[in-house]
Amino acid sequence: MVYLTFDDGPVPEVTPLVLDILRKYQIKATFFCVGENVLKNADLFQQIREEGHAVGNHTHHHLQGIKTPNKTFFQNIEKANQLIGSKMFRPPHGWLKRSQYREIKKKYTIVMWDVISCDYDRTLTPEHCFCNVIDFVRDGSIITFHDSLKAQKNILTALPRVIEYLLEQGYTFKKIEIPKTRPLISTPWQRQLQELRENISKRLKWA
Repeated sequence: MVYLTFDDGPVPEVTPLVLDILRKYQIKATFFCVGENVLKNADLFQQIREEGHAVGNHTHHHLQGIKTPNKTFFQNIEKANQLIGSKMFRPPHGWLKRSQYREIKKKYTIVMWDVISCDYDRTLTPEHCFCNVIDFVRDGSIITFHDSLKAQKNILTALPRVIEYLLEQGYTFKKIEIPKTRPLISTPWQRQLQELRENISKRLKWA
């Protein structure tokens, strides 16, 4: 099983075509949207939701955390959340200050990735982007593409090829869903993992 995710949209030149591809293969995915793009293209955002895909917050102006003062960054996230209304957050470029991470995780589940197509790189070909995915994908992978203008040349060719390849390999696709409540009963290994996380958190606090 893998999770397809898309960053930076919605934009009218690319997002509808991505939705067409997902609809063709009957796949649900997760879109991490930029607030100002949602504001400009509210109909497209609504279409994403209506077609059963999950959505997440990608800031309002695609701000990079390590280059942005904390207060400005947090305000930008909340501005986007007024339009997107999701408990999932993905930082643009994957960068956050430790102080930003600690604050954001109080309200949001931060969703990163382990496989990235690099479709936004205009020096790459669709074949490169295809290989960037299939060379590193594994069970449980979160794969990132971009429904953006920069990625248009690559994503529309690479995405269907990736989907067809993974289907042939026996993979299924799911959207990312955050549980609304925590389980009341946990297994021994879950409790051990939680204790390990708490110990690491304490050590980081003391460091």
